[in-house]
Parts: sequence; C-alpha cells; structure tokens
Amino acid sequence: GLGVAPGANVGDEIAVFEPTHGSAPKYAGQNKVNPMAMMLSGVMMLRQLGEVKAADRLEGAIAGVIAEGKNITYDMKHNNAQGVGTSQVADAVIEKLGKT
Repeated sequence: GLGVAPGANVGDEIAVFEPTHGSAPKYAGQNKVNPMAMMLSGVMMLRQLGEVKAADRLEGAIAGVIAEGKNITYDMKHNNAQGVGTSQVADAVIEKLGKT
C-alpha cells in the first residue's frame, strides 16, 4: 500500500525523494502513519548518492521489522488488528540498524 511505496523524481542534475503518498498533512501529530515509505525513499536516495552499503543496511532493517510483524502500523496488519504508532516503527528500525 501507500505506506510502503517510496518515490523519486530524478532529473539530470537534481533528484527529489519522497513517499508516493506525499506528506499526508491530515495525519500530522497523530503518530499513526506508516513511516516506511519515507524510509524506503531514503534507501533510494542513498543508492542514488552511491551509498549502497548504507542503503542495504537500512533496507535490511526495514525488512526485518516487517518480517517480525510486531512493530508495524495498522495498515500492515490483517483483519483490522491494532498496529503501533509511527514512533514505535522508527524505533524498531533504529534498533535493527544497531544490530547490523
């Protein structure tokens, strides 16, 4: 879904990386949006900048959090199950990064 879809607009000299859903201002301050699209946009940016090792680490940490299925937002849960907030997802990814 949109919560995990990264995006990039790449020109000859300039590139902009952002989630495909944009900034989603209606959810500002609610701690419920899935931050993975933004993180994966960062992965794309790192690769564009030649920082492949850093991109691989971040992508691996995100994949690990998704695979565990515990620290994911409501949009990634089945049967309308309760998910965690934006901050908890970010903390889980950061924790995984510390282990790689």
